[in-house]
Amino acid sequence: MSRLFPAADFIETDSFSYERELLRQGFGLVAGTDEAGRGPLAGPVVAACVILPKGSDFTPFRDSKKTSARERDRLHDLLLEIGADIGVGCGTVEEIDKINILQASLLAMKRAVDCLTAKPDFLLVDGKFPVPLFIPQKSLIKGESRSASIAAASIVAKQERDRLMEKYHYQYPRYNFVRHKGYPTAEHRRLIAEHGPCEIHRRTFKGVKEYWGVDE
Repeated sequence: MSRLFPAADFIETDSFSYERELLRQGFGLVAGTDEAGRGPLAGPVVAACVILPKGSDFTPFRDSKKTSARERDRLHDLLLEIGADIGVGCGTVEEIDKINILQASLLAMKRAVDCLTAKPDFLLVDGKFPVPLFIPQKSLIKGESRSASIAAASIVAKQERDRLMEKYHYQYPRYNFVRHKGYPTAEHRRLIAEHGPCEIHRRTFKGVKEYWGVDE
């Protein structure tokens, strides 16, 4: 635990504990950020950053992996209704292949923060690594289960990426992106082997790179 959360003064009791303690310490705007799409073989990595309004009900927001698509739609609408500040950013396929998926994910998070209406005073980040920004921040492993702000960001990031992959489905229908969203399912792997990769496949990923021509 960082010095902002000394054990004697802070106990992680619910998914708004970090935000509540930071607000108590005088940080006026606390944001959470998370990404979706580190594991797929195709498509960008998408990040979101969310500032939940003070006094809002944080309890509906939980890890996007534990929610259905319908529930994510409802929660996204709820974020808009309560006036949450939301930013979204992407790391492109080209950036993923050039700087690796971790760095592209952090870049997407940086872009999501930059897209907020207001600059946050403190940033809660899902994972082990800080976002390359001069903002006080704390990285939380499994943060989407520990911070409502990160959970809200995970919901937005997952929803935005799914919608993007559904659009790619109509551009590249032979890969059936609408079903698997680019993740390495057996069907997706079979379709890559059958048709070869397309422009939005990640060339450096195992399961894709084997199918690029020798000149690639």
